[in-house]
Amino acid sequence: MAAEPDAGHGRRSPEPDAPESGAPGRRASGRWWRRDVGARRTAGWWRRKSLRFRLTAVASAVLGVALALSAYVMIDVLSRALTATIDESIYQRARGVVSQSDAGQLPAELTSPDGVLIQVLDSSGRITHATTGTDRLVPLLDAGERAEAVAAKRADFLYGGPYGIPHLLRVRVLSADGGRTVIAARPFSEVQTSISTAGHVLVVGTPLLLALLAATSWVIIGRTLRPIAALRRGAEEITGTARSRRLPVPESRDEVHSLATTLNAMLDRLERADARQRALVSDAAHELRSPLASIRLQLEVALGHPGGQDDWRETAEGVLEDTTRLTRLAEDLLALARLDERGGALARREPVELDQLAAQTVERYGKAVVLRIGDDAHAAGNGASTSGTGPDDARVAGNGAGTPGASPDGAIVVAGDALDLGRVLVNLVDNALRHTVSPVVVALRAEGADAVLTVTDDGPGIPEADRERVFDRFTRLDSARSRDEGGAGLGLAIVRETVNAHGGAVHLEDASPGLRAVVRLPLS
Repeated sequence: MAAEPDAGHGRRSPEPDAPESGAPGRRASGRWWRRDVGARRTAGWWRRKSLRFRLTAVASAVLGVALALSAYVMIDVLSRALTATIDESIYQRARGVVSQSDAGQLPAELTSPDGVLIQVLDSSGRITHATTGTDRLVPLLDAGERAEAVAAKRADFLYGGPYGIPHLLRVRVLSADGGRTVIAARPFSEVQTSISTAGHVLVVGTPLLLALLAATSWVIIGRTLRPIAALRRGAEEITGTARSRRLPVPESRDEVHSLATTLNAMLDRLERADARQRALVSDAAHELRSPLASIRLQLEVALGHPGGQDDWRETAEGVLEDTTRLTRLAEDLLALARLDERGGALARREPVELDQLAAQTVERYGKAVVLRIGDDAHAAGNGASTSGTGPDDARVAGNGAGTPGASPDGAIVVAGDALDLGRVLVNLVDNALRHTVSPVVVALRAEGADAVLTVTDDGPGIPEADRERVFDRFTRLDSARSRDEGGAGLGLAIVRETVNAHGGAVHLEDASPGLRAVVRLPLS
């Protein structure tokens, strides 16, 4: 007997379950993968097309569906209307024959001027009267069909070929007295011809109309998007060296006009912000150059004469003074940068008791500052002279205790940031102390819906024409307000922007003598 071949040699026997179990899953996953890839490719192709193409394609698709539905509805309505007209004509014709039969006035020969075919059958089903061209031996409907037609009370279709009439007919059956039956029929070919003609017109006219509407949509959408293309070209022309250019604004008062106006307003704001930032950087560099040059000069002189210890002490004092100026300038620049970064918004909003904040701030200045709250503040705000304030009064007010009329009606509370408001008061007081002889008067009162804070000095004052300009950054009016005597010209700028962020206002007015800074903040 021959030996069986070794299973380990020759052809490998297939695993019986692997193809059956694995192949359907692979085929199904492959179909889904191909379908997903095809959908993504289609979506990517669609997104890569221009907006004009996509709008035209969508509009044409919607118009095509609308025209197709309209054509279908039109054919259906036309068919129903023509069918109803034929049904009404055969009914009226059959009704007239029934009346003649009931009256016994049926003529020997029935005429059909409107093309309606008539057969009159007696009770036995024999044709007694018929129109010319109608079969006189075989009824169009047998007895059972006539009974159903009479009961249905409506017309029905009948093919007239077996009766020598090569047309589709609409047939109506009415019963008359004496068991008689009247069959009325009319060819449906005229309706079919009308529907066929209308269908051919729609088949040819609908694509032409769709093409015309698509072309019109293409032109209209192109003209509509033309201002957007002009905006794009205008935006491409705006570069770092041509920041003053603006986008073209269309004459039409539509959404594109509003978009162009909004974008130009945004460009204005960006240009102002850029100019402001450049000016800040330039002014800051100019301000930093002076103390740095002074420090360098003093150190070079000290290094050139290293023998004198007193010279080194004097140099250290001068360097310390310049370093203090640099520190103050850095703090002011940081405060302005934070205000610009917030865009006029507050870092936090919480109830702030201005009377307590003013008392704590004034206390640090000792006799140099007098605090008045309530009625005394109103008197000071109306221009009461501060020259008669004695040292004892200044000391008591400066310590924040025993202030006449301090908050008689309760605390004066505003909503805002206590640290920023404290900086406002410090800047105003520091600015006043540089130019006053007598103590500076800080007054606080509630006036209507506002809290009114005033800081008054008896210095030389500021001309009315310059009282708004001093709120600009790095502004100094004369030598009396120089770098050595004052700051970098940022204090009042910080005051104005901080007060504006709190929803208030600040201005300067004549104190006769001196100057008064008036801050108004809405009460909380």
